[in-house]
Amino acid sequence: MGFTRDEKRNGGSEGAGRFFMLAGACPARCPLQASGVAPGMASASVIRTGRGVDPIHQKPGADMLFPPTATRCSLGLLLALSPGCTDPPAIHEEQECQDPGSGWIWCDDFEENRLSGYFEYVSAGGSFSREPGVGTEGSMGMRVHFAAGQVDVGALHLAFGRTPAAYIEPVDGGTENYREIYWRVFMRNQPGWTGGSGIKFSRATVFATASWAQAMVAHVWGTDGDYLFIEPVRGTDDAGKLLTTTYNDFAHFAWLGGRQSSTPVFDAAHVGQWHCYEAQVRLNAPGQHDGIFRLWIDDRLEAEGTEYNFLGAYDEFGINAVFLENYWNEGSPVAQERYFDRFVVSTDRIGC
Repeated sequence: MGFTRDEKRNGGSEGAGRFFMLAGACPARCPLQASGVAPGMASASVIRTGRGVDPIHQKPGADMLFPPTATRCSLGLLLALSPGCTDPPAIHEEQECQDPGSGWIWCDDFEENRLSGYFEYVSAGGSFSREPGVGTEGSMGMRVHFAAGQVDVGALHLAFGRTPAAYIEPVDGGTENYREIYWRVFMRNQPGWTGGSGIKFSRATVFATASWAQAMVAHVWGTDGDYLFIEPVRGTDDAGKLLTTTYNDFAHFAWLGGRQSSTPVFDAAHVGQWHCYEAQVRLNAPGQHDGIFRLWIDDRLEAEGTEYNFLGAYDEFGINAVFLENYWNEGSPVAQERYFDRFVVSTDRIGC
């Protein structure tokens, strides 16, 4: 199932201020002065904007000086509303799929059972399952239970856009060759989680044949320690001729150079709480080394590469799949759990 643009999305609340997002026009009944402060409002306080883009610094989630009743529009504008203005009804974050954002291709907050939308859902004998109370704010989510020594604990395989086989069934119309996507998921490791990252986490790819040959892969993997890293791979030669013949055809992969995150999100100080992970991939222009791969954690840019030749001049298919996965190469050292929620794939930045 695909999602279209909508008129508004709630941004939640924090501190003294409340704010929300509008994809259309901003409310004209509360005029703004050039300073960004509505008439009659002289005092200001710092409000953390949890989503959107700070138009001054051009980065998400910046601290800015705005009145306590500040609201913001999704086009990157921050508006200070007068005391007479009213906010729209709140939309809880676990209900965000009812109000999809600009460019969203897929949203799964697991409140409804959308597992049939994935072209493959691997439950690993019930180790990876949709459960009540394990998501954000106590909502529905996906529970990942590693038994001691367990390696493969299941996956969600999502397809979109044009694909090379009917089996790789897309959730949208299946007509687009996507050259750029963003994907976001919330994940929480249980308190006391041990063993580091758990290695395999997510990837985006270009499936080029019915045998799952991959023209490129953008891995978001864990290190042997407490960090994530982005690991881009080309499955063509420099010019764009497809070399791979099957899935994970390591003999024909060209590893383009990874980047490690700066925050040890799997250490004792970070496990036990929800973290928001978002990645961006933009394919290179034909013959250019200008492909982009970025990773944000909790809206902070943590890893970035902007010089990749992902697939030469190959253009038969675009990015057409994203996987969420639970594969620990050496096996989990103990029985333990982690949880997924609020999975979104989009052509625009999503945010937390």
